[in-house]
Amino acid sequence: MITAVYPGTFDPITHGHADLISRACRLFGRVVVAVAVSRGKQPLFTLDERVGLIEQVVSGCDNVVIRPFDCLLMDFCRQEQAQVILRGLRAVSDFEYEFQLAGMNRRLRPEVETLFLTPAEQFGYISSSLIKEVSSLGGNVAEFVHPAVQAALNEKYAGRKPGA
Repeated sequence: MITAVYPGTFDPITHGHADLISRACRLFGRVVVAVAVSRGKQPLFTLDERVGLIEQVVSGCDNVVIRPFDCLLMDFCRQEQAQVILRGLRAVSDFEYEFQLAGMNRRLRPEVETLFLTPAEQFGYISSSLIKEVSSLGGNVAEFVHPAVQAALNEKYAGRKPGA
């Protein structure tokens, strides 16, 4: 059975992320959604909140496990006995950075392959950062995220001035 790790901050998880996860479920025997602690990014949602939202969004995928991680990705892959790192590419602008990461990861653990998937075309322009910005300004993000994520965003931004 091939195990794939799909790492990210998922702050919050979007339909684009969910699309890649559901497609990965058909390709791999086990898919580990690796939720980065991500101290440097100052996430809107806590680690536990992000894990909880992902659990709600992917509840129908039996071969998915969600794990937080706070270590080198390649060490996490070793812990999870993963053979594949799954990365999403939304646009050409993502490629250079992802190419650098893939090269470094290959040097660290050559037995782990990095595979790139592109999201379905209707999700190609969605990013967690954009979702948070639109939501913080009072915009409706219902078509881009699961209802549980929209409710969590509404709760986070309740009482704030738009854009604050």
